[in-house]
Amino acid sequence: MTTPHATHTPFAGFPAGGRATTIPSVFFSQVLPHIEDESELRVTLYVFYALGRRKGYPRFVTLNELRAESPLMAALGEDVAQSRLEAGLALAVERATLLTIGIEHEGRSERLYLLNTPSGRRAIEQLQDGRIELGRVLPPVQEAPLLERANIYQLYEENIGPLSPVVAQELHEAEELYPPEWIEEALAEAALQNKRSWRYAAAILQRWATEGRKREKAGRDPGEGNSARAQLLRRYRDAGGA
Repeated sequence: MTTPHATHTPFAGFPAGGRATTIPSVFFSQVLPHIEDESELRVTLYVFYALGRRKGYPRFVTLNELRAESPLMAALGEDVAQSRLEAGLALAVERATLLTIGIEHEGRSERLYLLNTPSGRRAIEQLQDGRIELGRVLPPVQEAPLLERANIYQLYEENIGPLSPVVAQELHEAEELYPPEWIEEALAEAALQNKRSWRYAAAILQRWATEGRKREKAGRDPGEGNSARAQLLRRYRDAGGA
């Protein structure tokens, strides 16, 4: 395994009370010593992190969701990230660290990845037999990872107000339910209407989830046709890339 020597800013340290990712101790004693491929290690560790953010049953992450995870894709190398991601997943499945199943969902093919645990094995069997539903909305397919997508916590503070622990948790949960561009536009809409609260933005997201996102149905870009809205959306995206 090669070690990168790129110049970087020293890590500032872990914050007090920060979220922790649970990794079974047997991974370090029975799996890690046998991993020789760098992509397999990076992908496996990131899947632990991604699954730790999921709720409910079955707990899984899709290939398309992993492709949209900018920290993972950056770690794999932007130019070759797609191939390294698929290779790392294939090795993890071959090692049986991860389980995988292909499904048809809303007219498109999806590949799900689960941990090889009793719960994961049971979920695979139930999905194969059609006994359970996925349990959550899957985001739309993205052709390329959004490596410079804005941080919604930063955007919330800059455009809505101070971020409380309760709102931070609700934003985190919203990231699991809605596509990132939905959250961006809902926050922009709240600021545009001078309804600067997460409750207002969350109500917009819930309405889109149940009634459909009317701007998408009309074939309009959310930033077109309203200069104020376009400026807000540009401010959101620019803040994330700064």
